Amino acid sequence: MKNHHKLIILGSGPAGLTAAIYAARANLNPVVVAGNDAGGQLMLTTEVENYPGFPEGLQGPEMMKFFREQAERFKTQFYTGDVLEVDVAQRPFTLATESETLTCDALIVSTGASARWLGLESEQRFQNKGVSACATCDGFFFRNQDVAVVGGGDTAMEEALYLANLCRSVHVIHRRDTLRASKIMQKRALQHEKISFIWDSAVEEVLGNDQQGMTSLKVRNLKTNEVAEHPFTGLFVAIGHVPNTKIFQGKLNLDETGYILVKPGSTFTSVEGVFACGDVQDKVYRQAVTAAGTGCMAAIDAERWLAEQESQ
Repeated sequence: MKNHHKLIILGSGPAGLTAAIYAARANLNPVVVAGNDAGGQLMLTTEVENYPGFPEGLQGPEMMKFFREQAERFKTQFYTGDVLEVDVAQRPFTLATESETLTCDALIVSTGASARWLGLESEQRFQNKGVSACATCDGFFFRNQDVAVVGGGDTAMEEALYLANLCRSVHVIHRRDTLRASKIMQKRALQHEKISFIWDSAVEEVLGNDQQGMTSLKVRNLKTNEVAEHPFTGLFVAIGHVPNTKIFQGKLNLDETGYILVKPGSTFTSVEGVFACGDVQDKVYRQAVTAAGTGCMAAIDAERWLAEQESQ
């Protein structure tokens, strides 16, 4: 069968491409369905300084180029289209792309997650120029600056507390007058001397210019309708992530927020022969290095599982 493969890897971020490198070196001849937005969230990241092995740092897209070139070196094949539908109810598994149908004996899902954004045009304009969705990734660039965090849950409090170790001041903007975060996270943030709160408010516009990037925020008080401008040079949007699992709803076991559930200490999903790695199954760490680690795990799990099938 022309379009049948031993192993297909769905997604081409750090997890998927690491899985491809390991699988290719194990002679599994993997095929990566890269998707139309190939490369994952690092394609939206400018400077990556916390990935081991790159002491000078490098650009996110450049890093993903290196990942892909390494996978290609070991003869990984790539498809560029998105997968529109999957059938994992029986083997071989079937994946329908925009142009053709592929089948495989084993499937690694590394479709990642997408940050929730506010939906402002100005927010898009200043992404990576002051606007970020990851304090751990980008907080270092805002040392001794005044920044804002949008959100009221645990993620927002974690971001604010992390940034408070680096920034001059952190201002949490929340639509309500109470937080949704756990009591312990609320207590830590509310008692921190560098963290203040702008209640009952929403970001209306990100202001700045091409030279300096973001220079301030327009914030609207939702009760009084009053708009104030604040001289913040960084905005961290912490209103959650959405795992890219729509095509797996009802087909793989997901948690209440849509992340793929895996067996502890492995990448095995609820369907035998389907493995998950990277941010699609990780709502805690969400780092390139942890995604790559689980990509390695998925390739090893898949290789051993395929060997077991062949020996039966």
